[in-house]
Amino acid sequence: MAGEKNAGLVLLDFWVSPFGQRCRIALAEKGLPYEYVEENIMAVKSDRLLRSNPVYKQIPVLLHDGRTFIESLIILQYLDEFFPDTHPLLPADPSYERAHARFWADYVDKKVYGSGSKMYTEPQMQTNKEMVEILKTLEGELAEKEFFGGEHGFGFVDVALIPFTAWFESFDKYWGIKVAEVAPKLVAWAARCLERESVSNSLYSPQKVYEFAGMMRKDFGNE
Repeated sequence: MAGEKNAGLVLLDFWVSPFGQRCRIALAEKGLPYEYVEENIMAVKSDRLLRSNPVYKQIPVLLHDGRTFIESLIILQYLDEFFPDTHPLLPADPSYERAHARFWADYVDKKVYGSGSKMYTEPQMQTNKEMVEILKTLEGELAEKEFFGGEHGFGFVDVALIPFTAWFESFDKYWGIKVAEVAPKLVAWAARCLERESVSNSLYSPQKVYEFAGMMRKDFGNE
């Protein structure tokens, strides 16, 4: 029964983590109740987190009836497979359409978040150029679609990418990347996503993210 399946969901997370926000959005889209546990990963990681994810020692971690799931895209796929009756994130086509969605979600992880993390530690001109090209590539994939899911609607790639948009303001103020000029269709897509309660209730304001990014810049000696 669906009610039995809904029992025992716990999410170990950190408020500003885009990877944790993915999980929160997916859980909200599927209407699944869960216990949220805030992990202070900037200080001392809890014993529960270290036991749950002894390999990477990172959030997010999803606990479900005593079983542990790590890595946000894997968590999204698990939720989609275990709770298939509520808002499927992946398309129904098990071959091309799902493979296509997984490719772009993987692109987001490797390129968007990979390049974003380097912005604190590598030369600004180099990382800015790389990020601009990534944004343009994503805008090319989005094209004229309302969501990355196309006819499927708001789905897997949208959930994977949308938390990243809360950093757009920081890109402008700290790194000089004006996303609205570089990728206006991507900005319009982000606004459509924010009309969904699952997204607006899961993301923190760009101002809060900007303050966090400023703290990170100081930690890395950028100010």
